[in-house]
Order: sequence, then C-alpha cells, then structure tokens
Amino acid sequence: MFSKETLTECRQKNIKKTAFGILTLVYFPLSIIYMEIVFRALTIGALKSFSLLYIFLFSIVIGLLFTLLSTFFSERANKWVSRAVLLLVFIIFAVQIVYYHVFKELLIFYSFNVGTEILQFKGTILRAIWEKTPAILLLSLPLVIHLAFGRKFIKFSRFSAVKRVSLAAIAAVIHIITVLFVLWNNSGTLSPRVLYRESFVPKASVEKFGLLTTSRLEVKFLLFGHHDGNIDDYWDNIKDKEGQSSSEESSDDGSASSESEDGGPQETEPKKKYNIMDIDFSSLISKETDNELLSMHKYFSSQTPSEVNEYTGLFEGKNLIFITAEGFSPYVIDKELTPTLYKMQEEGIKFTNFYTPSWGVSTSDGEYVACTGLIPKSGVWSFSKSSKNYLPFCMGNQFKNLGIESFAYHNNTYTYYNRHLSHPNMGYIYKGLGKGLEVARTWPESDLEMIDLSVKDFVGKERFHAYYMTVSGHMLYTFKDNYMAYKNRNLVAHLPYSDNVKAYLACNIELELAMKRLLEILKEAGVADDTVIVISPDHYPYGLTNEEIAELAGHEVETNFELYKGVLLVYCQGMDEPIVVDEPASSLDIIPTISNLFGLEFDSRLLMGQDIFSSSPPLVIFYNRSWISDKGRFNAAKGRFEPNEGVTVPENYVKYINDIINYKFKMSQKILEKDYYRVILQN
Repeated sequence: MFSKETLTECRQKNIKKTAFGILTLVYFPLSIIYMEIVFRALTIGALKSFSLLYIFLFSIVIGLLFTLLSTFFSERANKWVSRAVLLLVFIIFAVQIVYYHVFKELLIFYSFNVGTEILQFKGTILRAIWEKTPAILLLSLPLVIHLAFGRKFIKFSRFSAVKRVSLAAIAAVIHIITVLFVLWNNSGTLSPRVLYRESFVPKASVEKFGLLTTSRLEVKFLLFGHHDGNIDDYWDNIKDKEGQSSSEESSDDGSASSESEDGGPQETEPKKKYNIMDIDFSSLISKETDNELLSMHKYFSSQTPSEVNEYTGLFEGKNLIFITAEGFSPYVIDKELTPTLYKMQEEGIKFTNFYTPSWGVSTSDGEYVACTGLIPKSGVWSFSKSSKNYLPFCMGNQFKNLGIESFAYHNNTYTYYNRHLSHPNMGYIYKGLGKGLEVARTWPESDLEMIDLSVKDFVGKERFHAYYMTVSGHMLYTFKDNYMAYKNRNLVAHLPYSDNVKAYLACNIELELAMKRLLEILKEAGVADDTVIVISPDHYPYGLTNEEIAELAGHEVETNFELYKGVLLVYCQGMDEPIVVDEPASSLDIIPTISNLFGLEFDSRLLMGQDIFSSSPPLVIFYNRSWISDKGRFNAAKGRFEPNEGVTVPENYVKYINDIINYKFKMSQKILEKDYYRVILQN
C-alpha cells in the first residue's frame, strides 16, 4: 500500500504534468493571440466583436500547427524549433509595425521586389525602429518568456504519432468551423466572406482576421488568384436598375430620327454624342471562349459612356505638362507662402471637392491611378505589373498617337518601383536619377533642379507633352532629415506650426519654386498660353501624424474621408475666366477629364473614373469601399450612409452603388491581369 504522502506526491506530479502539457498546447495559440491584439491596437485600432472572434479562432489554429511543428524531434531539437518559430513570428509582427508606422500601410510580400533601393530610406527606418521600440518590446514578451522560463513549464518531448494526429485533427476542425463561419457572414461592403474568397485588401483583412491569416491569404491570392463573383448577378441587379444599356442609347453618327404620323421620316433632336470608340462588343461576346474575357465584354458593353459636353476640346491643340506631386496637399497652397500654386488654383480650373485616396499597397498606386484611370490591384505593384500591358489612355500614348514626342521625368532613382519599365510603356522617353537626369543627390532631390535640367528637351518643339513625378515633398518631414525642408527653412520660420509641419511646408516650397521657374520658361518661349499644366498629389501627406495634419487644417481631421482631401490644379495662362467645380471628384477622374478637355479619342466605358465635366453622376471611391456621390457619402467601415441635406435617396440606393463599386474593383483588376485593352483594341 502507498502512504498518504506518496499518493499526495503522485497527485501533485500528475497535476504538474497535466498543467505542463496544457501549457505546451496553449502557449503558441496564446502568444499569437496576444501579438495579434497588440499589433491591431497599435496600428489599425480597436477590435470589434466579430473580428475578435475570427482572430481568436484563426490564431488558435496557427498556434496549434506551430506547436505540432515542435513535436517531431528530440527534446533539445524541439526546444530550438519552438524558439525559432516564435522568433520568426515576432519578427513578422515587428517588421510590420515599423513599416506601418512609416508608410501607414502594411508590407506585402510583393514589395520585397524593392531590393536594395529601400536602403535609401535607412535613416527613416532606423528612426521608426527607435520610435516604435516600446511597441516592439511589447510584442517580444511571449518570446522573452519562452526564452527565459520556457524549459520550466513547457514540455519539449517528442509526441507520439497518435498525439500528433489528434492535434492536427483538432486544428483542422477549428479551422473548418471558422472558415464556414466566415463564409456565412456576407454582411457589409467588404464582408468577411468577400475578404476571404474574392478580394485581398490587406488592412481590412488584418482588421477582420489578423496579420498571420492575412499573410496566408496573400500567398493564396498570389498563387491562385481571386474567386470572382458572378457577372450575371451584375447584369441582373445593376443594368435592370439603369433601364437600358449604353449600346441602345448611342449611335456612331450621334443622330436619331423617327416616323411621323403619316409614316414619313420626322426630324428629331440629334442624339447625344458620347466619348466612345468603335468597339464591336456584340462580335466580341459571340466569339469569346474565355469565360473571364466574356464577362468583361458583357460588363463594359453595359456601361453608360460619358457625354461630349461644353468642355470637350477646351484645350485641343495645346501642350500638356502633367505632374504627380509627391505628398502634395491643399494645405500647401497659400497666397503668401506659395503664390504661384495659389495663382494656378485661383485662375485655372478650381476643384473644391477633390480627393486623393490611398490604395493600400504601395505609394506608387496613387501615381498609377492618376496616370491610368484604373483602380490598383491589391497585393502587387500595379504600375510595375502594367509595364507589359497595352495602355492606350495614358497621356503619353495618347499624345504619341498624335505624332507628338512625350517625355517623363523622376528626380529620384530612375528604377524605383520599376518606373524604368512602366513609364516607357506609357509612351514616354523616360529619364530619372541615374539615367538621363543627373540632379544633385540629396534627400530628397530638388524639383526646381529637375525643371531646369529637363525643359530643354521639349520647350521649343512645335507641340509637346511632359510628365513629372516629383520627390521634393517626400517625408521625413524634419529639418534634419529632409534637405529640401532645410533648404527652405527660413521661408517658414515665421509660421505658427510645429517643426514637423513647418518642414512639410518647407519641402513643398521647392515645388512652388519649380512651378514659378516653369511658368517663366514657358512665357519666355512664347508658349505659356498654349500649355496646360495639370498637378495632383500621389497621396495625402502620410508622413505627418493626424494631429499634425489637424494643425494645417485648423481642426481635427475626419479620417475616413477628409484625411484624403486632395487637390487638382488645371491651369493655362490666358484662360477667359476661372472655372469652379464643386462636385466630388478624385484622382480616378483625371485621365478621362484631361482626355475630354484635350478632345482626345478615348472610351469612357473602359475607365474606372469619369470625365468630371460630364453629366454622369459623380462618384468618389475609396480603398475600403467607402464612397461619396452627389446624394451623400457611405462609410464602409461603419456601414453607415449619410445623405446630403435635403436629398432623398431611392430604395436600395446604397446597395446599388456598393455593387457598382465592387465590380469596378474587379474589372479594373481584370484589365491588368488579362491585358484587356490589347485584347479589344489591338487584336
């Protein structure tokens, strides 16, 4: 017989053994749940109930699989495998929190293509690491505990085959239940179901599923693509509401006639003319064997084109200088501080309700939108991916078709974001730092110097078009880390702002100086009245905190819409009178608007934006599927529609617009993937 002391000792050992066994199973799941919650709280924000449940369940599955991975070997080997896995997970979270701090976006796998060029931002990265040290230390807590105390309460022994199969089965069951629950939840514009099956939207995915699950979904989408919705749903639910397709409304000659009561012809008002090209969609649909292309033919043939209007051809025959300005914003434009930009805004076409959304992957997305009129594809550098596609509506190719030589310039590394591939494909003779444009190698480089070195290429030609991607307005916004801010420091010293805000304005003064010089050169060459200058930002100044942006705005800035308030300058010396546009518009609308103003041939059905001057209802689309229309605005994050004052919206209006936007995202992605313009315009 065993003594009471022996039985008690055995029970204690069994309890301890059971406790250690439980801790072994739950340590990885609890560690991942902890890191997901910390990361989410320090980046995107507070957790919602459903999101917390998804993150909790997916984290358990991932944690159990990591636990399983550390049970195949000897006790010593399992210990090191366990530590290595936990270290890798910690590094993933730490890298993302630093990257998010700098760029306000998540680092996707595709962005590792940037290679050694990212080293030019090493100062920014080191500063961000220092500033996020407390967050990194918080994330490291599970790893520190594991390294310091793990061998005291975690069993690293090799599991039997039965235990491993059981552990895998438990993980599989939880995963299946979670996925079914996700697929069941199809509420909201970016519902869990849509995010899991159809659309890879990194920030929204992290918000709902967590960082590690988002990384898994990214790999899946990169390898296997997206699961697309049924185009027939669009056909039934969208076009039926519009009443008739555009093909029934328009004709090649833009005229119409009817029969009189006695059967003879009767003249009627001419049919409206539209910005369309001669594309035989009926023939394309009848002959198409590729299901995706067939869906695209149906979709684009169903779109209502924009009308030719009173502004069509306003600038026909003129030259064009088109500028995407780094980090530019309405807050830069000031009568005293930036008089040239102020003059261009007040004496040109002034857009009072213009937005420059961010698109969730890279800062080049904003340039892609401005240059192509397309929505970027999530998970890739869309501009880089487009470099092998036919892009007929980019300004370079449109002017090239007129026999006009076009130039593009970037005063930073010419290969960055593969611009040396994308920009020639847009129809430009491309020059950048390191190839053809040898500006002084400061950080950032000078927009003024870029203008001085480049204008000789085209000013003096009979007609010309030039495109610029500037860099002087780039972060960091400090006088120590930004040479342009340091250079122009005295010009902002008197302003009542914090140093970072002053530095932001100071580096943007270099754009002001560049535009002043450009206008002087055009005037001296006698072509100022014949040259249109278009300027828009690539993105809002994310290098400033929301509090610093509020300094410039004079009030707290609303973050779903107002944060992305942008500016579009369209200026030509000698315009009869300024034009003010109050309707909501965005960077997606730039290409169709410029095309219409210059009287260029384009097909408005094939672009995701629209001519701002057309009679088409305005629609501003944001990355998270929020939107602004002439009737109100919809906050997708909150699922809330706010109608404009005095406006009554039709039943199901919000769903109707949401469906339109979802298909714009899908079709824009397919244009990129299928090289669609080549299919319908060159084959």
